[in-house]
Amino acid sequence: MRWLYDHHRKDSWAASFRRGRMEFFRSLLNSFPRPVTLLDAGGTEGYWIRMGLAGNPDYRITLLNLEPAAADAENLSCQTGDVRDLGRFADKSFDVVFSNSVIEHVGDFKDQKRMADELRRVGKNLFVQTPNRFFPVEPHFVFPFFQFLPAGCRAFLIQHFDLGWRKKIPDREEALREARSVRLLTRKELKLLFPGAFIREERLLGLVKSFMIVEGFKP
Repeated sequence: MRWLYDHHRKDSWAASFRRGRMEFFRSLLNSFPRPVTLLDAGGTEGYWIRMGLAGNPDYRITLLNLEPAAADAENLSCQTGDVRDLGRFADKSFDVVFSNSVIEHVGDFKDQKRMADELRRVGKNLFVQTPNRFFPVEPHFVFPFFQFLPAGCRAFLIQHFDLGWRKKIPDREEALREARSVRLLTRKELKLLFPGAFIREERLLGLVKSFMIVEGFKP
């Protein structure tokens, strides 16, 4: 199943979804005056290279991550910080806040709410993508119904098998931490985190694979 989820392969479903997602996102920006200031919460330079916006002076993109990073493209800058605490940025200091498959990694629901509140505070407009908890195949470990197993069972699988892009982790405590490092969200929870936002569905074989949360973007 790796070819389905490998977004580096142009013929994969994952890459196709990313292209469609970016086309939709760029369509939302058509009426924005240039340059557009954008905060990517948890993103990488590679993502914007693949999407064709790295080096584009129409977009001034700030990448925020827990670990220090560097970017070569002139329109990208990197900062180190926690997406749950954006106190360094003033209210509505970015035209757009963007986050792709990050909110499911920041902790429990309280942590996810802290992130959502901060993204909504610093951005005039918001675009957040996250996988659907109820899609049958868990997208990080690429294992059917993995997200519904008890943490101990997930840790056992992580200890003994390579799952998705992750190599097995023999140490029990480390495997437990890895098992608990992803908390997928439901549509109901997203409506609580982003009240009033429009939620767009991405579907695969008729099933909702992931959600795009869109707030603002008024013509």
